[in-house]
Amino acid sequence: MSADFHDSLRAIVGASRVLTDAGDVAPYCTDWRGRYSGSASCVVLPGSTEEVAAVVSACAAGSTAIVPQGGNTGLCGGATPTGGEVLIALTRLNRIRAVDADNNSITVEAGCTLQAVQDAAAAADRLFPLSLAAEGSATIGGNLSTNAGGVQVLRYGNARELALGLEVVLADGRIWNGLRALRKDNTGYDLKHLFIGAEGTLGLITAATLKLFPRPRAQATAWVAVPDPAAAVALLGRLRDAAGDNVTAFEIVGRPALDLVLKHIPNARDPLAGKPAWQVLIELSGARDNLSATLEGALESAAGDGILDDAVVASSAAQTAALWALRENVSEAQKIEGVSIKHDIAVPVSRIAEFIARADAALQAAFPAVRIVCFGHIGDGNLHYNQSRPDAQSNAEFIAQTESVNRIVHDLVHELGGSISAEHGLGQLKREEVLRYKSQTEMDLMRAVKQALDPRRLMNPGKLL
Repeated sequence: MSADFHDSLRAIVGASRVLTDAGDVAPYCTDWRGRYSGSASCVVLPGSTEEVAAVVSACAAGSTAIVPQGGNTGLCGGATPTGGEVLIALTRLNRIRAVDADNNSITVEAGCTLQAVQDAAAAADRLFPLSLAAEGSATIGGNLSTNAGGVQVLRYGNARELALGLEVVLADGRIWNGLRALRKDNTGYDLKHLFIGAEGTLGLITAATLKLFPRPRAQATAWVAVPDPAAAVALLGRLRDAAGDNVTAFEIVGRPALDLVLKHIPNARDPLAGKPAWQVLIELSGARDNLSATLEGALESAAGDGILDDAVVASSAAQTAALWALRENVSEAQKIEGVSIKHDIAVPVSRIAEFIARADAALQAAFPAVRIVCFGHIGDGNLHYNQSRPDAQSNAEFIAQTESVNRIVHDLVHELGGSISAEHGLGQLKREEVLRYKSQTEMDLMRAVKQALDPRRLMNPGKLL
């Protein structure tokens, strides 16, 4: 790419906001897991929607491909350049534009971290419920572009359900201002949904208007040992019968997942004796003052019926934080341990136990000594189902069998009416894999949308499609 083109970008955003030195560009070119690395002709750091639009217009005029990036916390290589693109890092677009407590909405720029949005909501005595382990560095633009899920989908839904409106820079540089803070608007196609979950392949989200909720006044948290995943599903039903929508989170953690946390995360402690094979982390929250009593009553009843084996209910904020840290550090512990074959799958909650039993059996038969790290959002049917072997040499041989492992896992997911990507997106990782499971009609429709909005295929090439 010519120096003149880089100079044209510097004229838009300032000389210091266009990075071309290899050392400056490199941190943007490898994904969080270290699985994907690429190269970018430069990294541009615009500071406003208008600057983003001008950069995209310049790229469009020169038929130059673009990769948008937020906090670079994605797990499928969706924000990693493949070679020679202009990488537009949106982290300088980090302003809270408006908080409307009466309307329970907040308008923020795409580079705001999820934590910053949560904090701004809390300052207005409101809750923004999207919550995930990387919230201190993940950005709202990335959350929306991947339709992030996290631990409170059970009650509040994915990022898609939390978005009221978007501002988007289109592939030709035009700005679409769809920042409507309305719950009802039947004036044609709901265009925002084209860009949510599109992984930057249709346009660059630069701002969003999001839903807020009343802040919970009470909370109850428990760590519970259950005999098996079927018992966990039964316990979920009991809790929802007892507490309704006050069941905010219901997370399952298999023994190998917890063992990795205890091994690699300082100060992590096993909450229960006996090393139970399966545990669930439960959170109730809401305006009711008796949530702890509700939780304890439901757990006592379930224990009497053999649905749970043991439980500890947090008695302080510190204990609650310690229990959540066990769950939230599973991914970090896996990263420290080494490479694994990762699956982010969803099946109907009613098929969770069947999936785990059948997938475990098939993998253990095909790959003796496989270690299966299973954890995730069982309350909404989303499991992180990952495989490796404990020793490095054997694990390297196992990782080479990724395609065979994927066949076992993904074919079963498809048979059970599930999805091979519940909340991480497709990125580079599953771009080809998804063709095995989506119909030709569905892929044709997706390609038609891409053709309509990005006919020259300049937006995040090599991802999703």
